[in-house]
This record gives sequence, structure tokens and C-alpha cells, in this order.
Amino acid sequence: MSARPPKLDPSLHQERKPEWIKVRLPSNPVFFSTKALVADLRLHTVCESAQCPNRWECWSQGTATFMIAGERCTRACGFCAVSTAKPFALEADEPERVAEAARRMKLKHLVITAVARDDLKDGGADHFRRVILAVKEAVPGIVVEVLTPDFHARRPELETVLSAKPEVFNHNLETVERLTPLVRSRAKYRTSLEVLRLAKEIAPEAVTKSGLMLGLGETEEELFQAMDDLRANGCQLLTLGQYLRPTPKHLPVVSYIAPGEFDRYGEVARAKGFEYVASGPLVRSSYHAADYDPLAGRKKG
Repeated sequence: MSARPPKLDPSLHQERKPEWIKVRLPSNPVFFSTKALVADLRLHTVCESAQCPNRWECWSQGTATFMIAGERCTRACGFCAVSTAKPFALEADEPERVAEAARRMKLKHLVITAVARDDLKDGGADHFRRVILAVKEAVPGIVVEVLTPDFHARRPELETVLSAKPEVFNHNLETVERLTPLVRSRAKYRTSLEVLRLAKEIAPEAVTKSGLMLGLGETEEELFQAMDDLRANGCQLLTLGQYLRPTPKHLPVVSYIAPGEFDRYGEVARAKGFEYVASGPLVRSSYHAADYDPLAGRKKG
């Protein structure tokens, strides 16, 4: 019999947001033109579906993370605002529409993510491949970053995605090992580590990346162990951000991590060997993704 997921102590929940959790409303006209473009091309963005707190800033800068393969996920993770429902069929022209968006926006760095599609035999891997290839054909020289589901750590699916040669391969660990059964639906901590290990083995030239949410009840020791586990499996880039509860039906926030602590955790991660770390309360997997140039192997600016 498998162990039951851990339970959070209700007395530890902290629903009142501190002053440093602030979201600026849009004022730049580019925000509205990006929103119109996304609607015109019938695209989905994780910015909206996951209620990302940075979507005002990113869209005002003319950047976005496109979510392919629909907006219905086959998993029901306790932290995620994306809808869980039976997905629709894949849209054959979606690769061309994403490519057209990248061309119109004149992007130099594009992040492509997707819902989990456990209903598909390959988990949507070939759809990822087709989108990447279409974008690269439409915008020569663009840096493509993919943020993928785990594909159950199946090598053929990972080989399919990586055959399109994305410059950055991102798969989020999300939380520490102890909390994974509570936080993630169907996903396993060791499976995600294996995904990153296999990605690096299959495509050594690709930069591997992962992200962790803080404030779900993890201890500092557990956080540092997760960093060590990621490094041991070849992960090069890391994002650390505050978990924010999307709705009352989702997991509660156990603690809000102060900006100074995020700075300290970022320094610890760099000392452990990560090439680039983005660490802060509002940091998300694709936040300022273009700040790291995988071709130059260093932070820009």
C-alpha cells in the first residue's frame, strides 16, 4: 500500500499577503496589442491560464509564454490554476499560429509550454516538436525554450522533443521530495529528476532548467537537498519563486518568504554550481527567461 500524501497543518496557513507581493497593472499599450494578437491567432498563454502575477509586466514588454496542446490538463495539481478536464483534440495548425505570433512579435527568445496530455500516446511530444520546428523556420536565430510535462520520463518522447533542438529544456521539480505527493498530481520527484538527467544525456548541447515554489511548508534543509538533487542530475539553471494560492480550492500558502531570504537562497544555489539563478517572490519559470543567453552561456546585461 502506497503512503498517503502528507497533510498541511491548518494553523500554519497564511492567507494575508505581505507588502512585497505586489502586481503592477498594465499601462503600456504593448500589453494590449499582445493580448489582441493572442486572441487573433487563437492561442493560449500560461500567463493567463496559470494566473501568473507577472503577465502585466511581460506582456507590456511584448513577451509571452505560449501554452500549446490546449488549455485542459489531464492532471489536477494542488497548486495549479490550469483547468483539469478531458482535453480536446490537438489543433493541426497550432504550430503555424505560434510561429506567426513569434514572427509578429519579433521575438528573440520564446518559451513554449503545455498542459499534461496523458490522454495521448506520446504525451504530446510530437506536437512540441512540430511547434519548435515551425517557430525556428519562421524566425531564424530565435532561442526556443521548452517547459515540458514529465512524459513519465519515457526516453522516446524526450528524444522526440529534443530532436527539434530547443536551446533550453525546462522541466519543473516544483517542490521538495516530501511535499511532492501533496503538491503534484501523478508526478513523482524522482521521475522529474530522471527527466532532466535524460534530457542532458540525449542532448548535451541543450541547457537544462528547473524551478521550485517556496512557501508550501518545505524546510530549508529540504530546499537545499532539492538543489543538490537537481545539480546531480545535470540541471544548469534554476528559478525560485513564492507559491501564491490561485483559488480557495487550491493548496494554502504556509509561509511567505521575505525578499532577503530569496536573495540568500539564490546565493546558495549559485554556490552549488547553477549557472544562472532567478530568485524572488514573483519569479516564475519563464520570468525574464531571455535574461540568460544559452548561446553565450551567461546572463545578459
